[in-house]
Amino acid sequence: MTAWGCAFLLLRMSPIITALKVQKRNTKRVNVFLDGEFAFALAHVLAAWLRVGEALSPEKIAELKSLDEQEMAFQQASRLLALRPRSEVEVRRNLTKHGYSEAAITATLERLRRDGLVNDERFAQAWVENRSEFRPRSRRLLALEMRQHGLDEADAAQALQGVDDETLAYRAAQAYARKLKTTEWLEFRRKVAGFLARRGFGYEVALSTTRQVWNELHSASHD
Repeated sequence: MTAWGCAFLLLRMSPIITALKVQKRNTKRVNVFLDGEFAFALAHVLAAWLRVGEALSPEKIAELKSLDEQEMAFQQASRLLALRPRSEVEVRRNLTKHGYSEAAITATLERLRRDGLVNDERFAQAWVENRSEFRPRSRRLLALEMRQHGLDEADAAQALQGVDDETLAYRAAQAYARKLKTTEWLEFRRKVAGFLARRGFGYEVALSTTRQVWNELHSASHD
């Protein structure tokens, strides 16, 4: 049999699209019917290229299903990122938890990087800036938190450049110390220094910062 004959035979053996129906509960997905029976569902953006009467080879069906999984993984990742920025490792963990294949996860991360939706260097910088402003803690704890989010040492170190424990401890102590303005020195020192220790600061930094905010609070009260 000639090559053209083989191709024609394969085409005739391939199932035919007999219907394309938008799902009632999810209008972004389309049910594909082959030879009169439901076969699989696709994202609307993929199904838009199909036509009733078109033959689908097994290879084409496998390709469509793979592309559909990638699209679903991308949409899952997009919903996750809409809540707050995430590191690549966090996105990978979430997609793995939802059962996506390694191929779909890899393709999704590549697309997210290309679209600028994940960027570990930028994420690390934003994490340090946010923590330093609203919940200051030591460089050591900041680095630990970033490791827990899957950031590598290089991105964490870059984000921590120019950040020192003395400044962070002072920011952390200021708001907390105001609530203890009428407290006696020994109790003030115990509470503020303990608070700073829980935020990861060393003894010397915690004690010197405690003295600094005590002096500022009480000098201000005598002005």
